[in-house]
Amino acid sequence: MSEEQPGASLGGQRDVGRGLENLPVSSWPEGEEPEFQYTPEHVIGPGAEVDPTQITFPGCTCLTTSCLPTICSCLLHGENYDNLCLRDIEGKMEFARPVFECNVMCQCSEQCKNRVVQRGLQFNLQVFKTDKKGWGLRTLEFIPKGRFVCEYAGEILGSSEARRRIQQQTKHDSNYIIAIREHICDGQIIETFVDPTNIGNIGRFLNHSCEPNLLMIPVRVDSMVPRLALFAAKDILPKEELSYDYSGRFRNFTKNDRNQEIPDKDKMGKPCYCATKSCAAFLPYDSSLYSPLEKQTTN
Repeated sequence: MSEEQPGASLGGQRDVGRGLENLPVSSWPEGEEPEFQYTPEHVIGPGAEVDPTQITFPGCTCLTTSCLPTICSCLLHGENYDNLCLRDIEGKMEFARPVFECNVMCQCSEQCKNRVVQRGLQFNLQVFKTDKKGWGLRTLEFIPKGRFVCEYAGEILGSSEARRRIQQQTKHDSNYIIAIREHICDGQIIETFVDPTNIGNIGRFLNHSCEPNLLMIPVRVDSMVPRLALFAAKDILPKEELSYDYSGRFRNFTKNDRNQEIPDKDKMGKPCYCATKSCAAFLPYDSSLYSPLEKQTTN
């Protein structure tokens, strides 16, 4: 089977999602697939203070089929979706407001339009081998702009454990650990560390691009631990590789931007192969994860 016909033969092929997703996820070439423990949602890992599977949010008391922002406690920051598409996903793709979906404690129906990410995969995706980037993820069907595509799920770690793991990596190891920092009131920052290296979902196969077609949004459903939801930043065509910006930005700064971050080539070391016009040449680098580990003290 050629690369021009991904997924043409799915009979008897192993499902990368292990039957844990709404739809089977194929792989190409057939028979080749990295080994890891599959989880469709976050699991608690070393150092995590909150169990992501624990229900901590009270539900809304809406008795209508679909919730309205004027009365629903889950929509205090406004409506999140319009016909399953993320709202306010225009212009430069900046999306700053919090997103809360209705949860298992809510009295609204399962058909409520404020339930999108929790419904899981809605498009046929495929894990495939790229020329230079190792494994990647692509869609086998058209995905409209604004639609939810998949999550980036794995072990939720404490900050010390995340730093320990990343500092043990060699330059030949792939780094799957992601740090999400959300700025809230009074200058406070909520940090979430996710590692899908050994326990994760198909999001672990997403490659970086300096001009990505996905936008990552923290979405909260049952817990304060956010689901890292990836939405289509534009219309995505069949067979197109899916990607997001590892730095958290949607677009890289241009070379003429005075605020452009200049990467430390000695530290970064890993080239970017996205081949876009605004390619920064190296993958994004989070220096905070390489800071010295805190020394443990005993009384």
